[in-house]
Amino acid sequence: MADVHPTIAAFPVEGSDLVVGGLPLPRLAERVGSTPFFAYDRGLLTRRVAYLREHLPARVALSYAIKANPMPAVVQHLAGLVDGLDVASAGELRVALDTPTPAERVSFAGPGKTPQELAQAVAAGILIELESETEMHRVADIAGMQGTRPRVAVRVNPDFMVRSTAMKMGGGAAQFGVDAERVPAMLRELAALDLGFEGFHIFSGSQNLQAETLASIQEQTIDLALRLAADAPAPVAHLNIGGGFGVPYFPKDRPLDLPLLGARLGEVLAARDDGALREARIIIELGRYIVGEAGVYVSRVVDRKESRGQVFVVTDGGLHHQLAASGNFGQVLRRNYPVAVGNRMDEAAVETATVVGCLCTPLDLLGDKVALPRADVGDLVVVFLSGAYGLTASPTAFLGHPAPVEILA
Repeated sequence: MADVHPTIAAFPVEGSDLVVGGLPLPRLAERVGSTPFFAYDRGLLTRRVAYLREHLPARVALSYAIKANPMPAVVQHLAGLVDGLDVASAGELRVALDTPTPAERVSFAGPGKTPQELAQAVAAGILIELESETEMHRVADIAGMQGTRPRVAVRVNPDFMVRSTAMKMGGGAAQFGVDAERVPAMLRELAALDLGFEGFHIFSGSQNLQAETLASIQEQTIDLALRLAADAPAPVAHLNIGGGFGVPYFPKDRPLDLPLLGARLGEVLAARDDGALREARIIIELGRYIVGEAGVYVSRVVDRKESRGQVFVVTDGGLHHQLAASGNFGQVLRRNYPVAVGNRMDEAAVETATVVGCLCTPLDLLGDKVALPRADVGDLVVVFLSGAYGLTASPTAFLGHPAPVEILA
């Protein structure tokens, strides 16, 4: 089992079948009624949150970033496990407000919030993370019309650069947040408005697997918040230090050393316990790290063919459902997500096959030249690490195929 990807190893196997949510995959497929489908394992979601609780400092609150997977059943399940929810649109806000999570534990981040979205957020009483001075004044105007005092935090574009991060969200010129050097002037302006300042949101980037790098980012983030607190119009009660915790998509990736990262964060917080943040609620906001490894995308083999010595396993799925696994329309260097034949888990790999979807494009690859057992028509192909940025981050209307089912198992 030493060569088995850690995400695959997290799912049990019963005889020849992968088990998801306690059900062997063929039975689960019968329950769903059609392929392709996404299945999210509630047990793995619960265990991931428990793992975070075990290794992060007790003082740290966990927030789930709904954008990673907004399926209502997933959000409902996680709402009972985490301390808050973060939304990035009015649609996600409605999903969040349908859960038991109180409005005061819901935050709204993202550039380009429309006036209508801001009006909904103000009316709901959630925390609005301001991305610009324009947004600050827009919220103040809406508050005047509604006769309310909105709760706000300032999203800060940090003044330090981040390395080893797949997707940078700050540190240079960015559409996210207010440049750190401009924040003091913004805070002075905010003090003159009828807004309830609560704190800061400082997030540098996502999909980072280096614990030491993340620890350094967290330390710099907290020190930046301490500096900015000197100009704040009220004590800092809320500090969202982002997340960025990565998951191991590819063969050479190594899982994040969460125990090390948690210990380092505990040391940083303890060393600054008597400062301006001692009463602040420290929040880590995670999406991919909570849901990514708990989800699978399952498609059925509809054809098997050989072309000039190469085996192609053709499925009824494809990039229109799981774009990231295909390589994002060829825009990035493509590497294979972990792939398996979910009803042949006890069989050894006997061939190198390319797993493709049903679309009329050579970019529709679910697995390029992967070692697999012989897969025949009717078998179930599983793409792992499909719990985050899968269905809702894919071009489902492309070529007019039906949307897949999603289930929480």
